[in-house]
Amino acid sequence: MENIVEIEGLTKTFRNQRGIREIDLNVQRGDIYGFFGPNGAGKTTVMKIMCGLSRADKGKVRLFGYDVTTHYEQAITKVGVLIETAEAYNYMSGRRNLELAARMYPGLPRRRIDEVLELVGLDNVGQEKVGQYSLGMKQRLGLASAILSRPELLILDEPTNGLDIEGTVQIREIVMRLAREEHTTFFISSHLIHEMELMCNRIGILYNGKLIREGLKSELLEGRFATLEDLFLHEVKEERGAIAHA
Repeated sequence: MENIVEIEGLTKTFRNQRGIREIDLNVQRGDIYGFFGPNGAGKTTVMKIMCGLSRADKGKVRLFGYDVTTHYEQAITKVGVLIETAEAYNYMSGRRNLELAARMYPGLPRRRIDEVLELVGLDNVGQEKVGQYSLGMKQRLGLASAILSRPELLILDEPTNGLDIEGTVQIREIVMRLAREEHTTFFISSHLIHEMELMCNRIGILYNGKLIREGLKSELLEGRFATLEDLFLHEVKEERGAIAHA
C-alpha cells in the first residue's frame, strides 16, 4: 500500500519542556487514521507541523512523498486542513466564505459550493451571516472549506468540537462516506475514543508527547481488549509505570 503520510522522528520541545518526541507513523492511502489522546498530549502540535504551520526541532514529515519543509507546495497541494477552531469572516454568509475559498482553486465548478453545503448540513443556512452561526455550525463550515477542492488527504483536528450528538454522527458519516466513495485518506485527532472506534481503521495513541501505541485497530484489539477505551487505559497505565520506574 502507498504511504500518504510518513512521519519519522518528529520532535518539538517548547519552553515549558512540553512537546512531542520521536514520533514515527505512516498513514496509507484509504486509511481513516485516528490520532487520539488526552488534551495537551501533543496532537495539535503534530498536525501543525504536518501542515507547515509549525516547524519541528528535528524529524521529517512527508506527504505524498514530498518533504513538508523542503517541498511544501508539492506536499500540501492535495491536502485539506481543519486545525483547531474553524476560521471564517463573521460579517459574510457561509456561502460567501466558501466562494472566497474557491478562488484558490481555479476551475472549481460553482456547483461544488452547493454540494459541500449540503454535505455538511448547512444548505438551509448558507445565506446567513457566519456571525449568527453556533460553534458547531462554524465547525461544519470549516469542514466544508476543507473538502471544497476534493483533497486526497484530509487533516482534521477535533472536527466534532462544539457539535451535538446529531452533528457528531453526521461528521462521522461524512468521513466514512468520503473514504468509501472518493477514497479520501483521513488523519483525524480526537479525545473522543468512542468516535475513533466507530470510524477509524488505524489508530495512534499519543500520551505525554509520546506515541505509545500505533497500528491497525483490529490487530490492537484482537483477543485482548473489548474496546479502544480498554486499550487506552491499559497503555496509559503501562506508560505511567514505565515512567515511575525510570
